[in-house]
Amino acid sequence: MARSILHMLTPLKHMSPFDVNMAVDAGFEVVTAYTGVSLAEVGPLVQDSIFSRAPQDGVRTGIFVAGKNAEEALDMVDRARKAFVPPFVNHVFADPAGSFTTGAAMVALVHRALRDQFGQGLAGQRIVIFGGAGVVAYVAAVIGAIEGARSVLVGHDGQERVSKIAATMKWRFDIEVEAVDGSSVEARRAAIAEADVILSAGPAGVAILSAEDLGCAPKLKVASDVNAVPPAGIAGIDVNAACTPLPGGRGVGIGALAVGDVKYKTQAGLFRRMLAASEPLCLDFRDAYRLAVEIAG
Repeated sequence: MARSILHMLTPLKHMSPFDVNMAVDAGFEVVTAYTGVSLAEVGPLVQDSIFSRAPQDGVRTGIFVAGKNAEEALDMVDRARKAFVPPFVNHVFADPAGSFTTGAAMVALVHRALRDQFGQGLAGQRIVIFGGAGVVAYVAAVIGAIEGARSVLVGHDGQERVSKIAATMKWRFDIEVEAVDGSSVEARRAAIAEADVILSAGPAGVAILSAEDLGCAPKLKVASDVNAVPPAGIAGIDVNAACTPLPGGRGVGIGALAVGDVKYKTQAGLFRRMLAASEPLCLDFRDAYRLAVEIAG
């Protein structure tokens, strides 16, 4: 059997050591990183990877797309797929900044909490997402909308930037995502007034919602925070929280380490799925979400 090779592409200056470690620990024998990769360079790199091995060894060769921008990563995946010349085809897996697997894990745990605590699914839930311009928020919003929820992106610097992001989601996935202002305490409280679910995917160590703010969300069922660096993004959610009652007795909280556990298992599982597959796979946040739901239980 041919050795397993993973070619890791990123438009950034460095490849994330996190992703390299994950790939090696999952079982890839050879891992090599390509940094500063532009969209135009993806095709030639991919074709170098496919034509240097026999067609049957395509399933022993993977392309991993990193970076820190969801749209850019998805464009790179499209460009990689267009570079294939069947039967010369490799695996492709995108997870920029770990956001596809992190967002998938967060929504999967919210799904489990809604089911177990309230007997409900994601459909129809109003999911308000802070850190709305970031990659984790992007993924969570898209997954939520695809699953029938009413996703809302909150912009810390106003509505304009998140409105543009919501428009690209409409164009790419044909989904409706709302965009609202979150630039003041009053705006943030207005954003969560009708929320069933609140997700915090803002910068590490930044407090976004206080306990008093949560008092303005009378319909709240589940809140989750991916920030593991004190202070919490959402007050009262410990990093280890796993459906722990929130202060004030309204809803339950899911902490960063609970999300991180499912994220880690999801990313590792998708790498291992590539290694075990008999046909080339193309994996993104949709595949991550399906696996995360299985892992979350």
